[in-house]
Amino acid sequence: MPTGVHLRDVREQLFNAAERLLVEDGPSALTSRAVTTAAGVAKGVLHKHFDDFDAFLAEFVMDRVDQMDARAKALLNAAGTGDVVDNLAEAITAVFRSAAVAMVALVTFRDDLRRRLRETWPAGVPVLTEAAIMIKVYLEREKELGRLGDLDADGVAPMLIGTGHLLFADRDAPPREDAVRRMVASVVAPWLRSHNSR
Repeated sequence: MPTGVHLRDVREQLFNAAERLLVEDGPSALTSRAVTTAAGVAKGVLHKHFDDFDAFLAEFVMDRVDQMDARAKALLNAAGTGDVVDNLAEAITAVFRSAAVAMVALVTFRDDLRRRLRETWPAGVPVLTEAAIMIKVYLEREKELGRLGDLDADGVAPMLIGTGHLLFADRDAPPREDAVRRMVASVVAPWLRSHNSR
């Protein structure tokens, strides 16, 4: 590795390479050699910065979870504006057009990674759990603003994420926008107030 290359840059380079491999070729394609080759760095670089490959993968998953903060903030800022169904459909599409579906496969595929993630993430698959929290916070805000009735955000948020995952998983092409919107509308319709669009 050239001197002067900052650790953060190397980590991001490796994480981006891992994400590309994961999305394009699936979890079985992720090996330390494949990641370093795709990142264009020497083989030893990954092991210089991480204890082992599962430590690398655990940090990679958590880094992608952290990247959802900006998406969660944008969705919360949309509360009270536009259409509730459209806001939710766009957020769910953004989650699942990212590496989220592939992350679920990765965590399911690697037992050691799952065990390692449990040390810092007690339940669920991190990316999906974070997405459900994002949706829950948004739904609660829309309830406060009077655009949704008395829905149970703790129950509806994981329902939206689970159904969204089923729509996007194991497909050659992502579902059409109207399919995502119909799914969201069918879940939240009982609580929509007529003045939800402003």
